[in-house]
Amino acid sequence: MSTLSVELNGDAVHSIRAPARFETTGPFAVALENAGRSTHVHLHFDDDLDRVASVTETNHFVDDEATKHVHVSVDDASEPVRGKLKIVTGYGSETRYVDLRLEPPEETVPEEVVVDDAFTKPPERPPEVPPSQRAANAVDRLIERGGVPGAIAAFLALAAGVAVALALDSAIVTAVVAVVLMVSIGTVLLAAW
Repeated sequence: MSTLSVELNGDAVHSIRAPARFETTGPFAVALENAGRSTHVHLHFDDDLDRVASVTETNHFVDDEATKHVHVSVDDASEPVRGKLKIVTGYGSETRYVDLRLEPPEETVPEEVVVDDAFTKPPERPPEVPPSQRAANAVDRLIERGGVPGAIAAFLALAAGVAVALALDSAIVTAVVAVVLMVSIGTVLLAAW
């Protein structure tokens, strides 16, 4: 966004220093740069500019040695508009005019998005891992995660359970050992995968 800089109180009390001309292609800001004591500033567009340019407030208070930015809204115009911006300080004691020219915004053509041919094909999939390699990877992960002591304890508990089931020759004990065996194998598989 372009900015029209206006110096206030630079040379003397209520003095205004602004460029003679200002040109823009859309909304812009008026930077009221106060070099002295606090002051009131009035902004006014002549009739030609008033049809396309506007500010929310025409009267502005600028503190001591401060800068206030005033946003100027500009309606779409199909042809250039010329006019004057009147800047007044000290309740009318000083006045400065800036010749403004508002150009219609340039027509912008949306940029085309070019898609590389490589994106039109599905990605290549890595080859399937053979079951022996998957088993070796599972053992490696089991070792990395510290699951070896748990696997040894589960194997010993399983062996003890099978031995007790065979020694007692009981259907209930055999069923419990079978359930424990399935849960143990499932846990080991989950930990390894």
